[in-house]
Amino acid sequence: MSIEEREVMEKKVQQYYRLKQKQKEIEKELAELRQDILSYCSEQGATETEIGSYKVKLVMQNRKEYDDLKLYETLSDPEVWRMLSKSDPAKVASLTKLNVISEDKIRHTYSLKTVTLLQVDKK
Repeated sequence: MSIEEREVMEKKVQQYYRLKQKQKEIEKELAELRQDILSYCSEQGATETEIGSYKVKLVMQNRKEYDDLKLYETLSDPEVWRMLSKSDPAKVASLTKLNVISEDKIRHTYSLKTVTLLQVDKK
């Protein structure tokens, strides 16, 4: 590698590092702002509100968190487990929709976690 190519690559690495640091700062600030907005909406008892020229909406979602051991014990068929290899909620949902796995059979293998999504749109 020539000296010029090395200098160009060093600048790219420096820029990458700077951007990753900026990304971390932005993600931290977004998390703090999100928490403040969620707290405000909770205090107001609102899942949808208008603040200035913005529309804020909270959407509640239930997500399944699978217990790998319970799921493995329940899915004794090695071919089905091979398709999963670990409890990936999207794969389990797909196999359930395709009737490869019965929802009743795996009901005890997961817990539901409620997640609040925050949507902010300009009016």
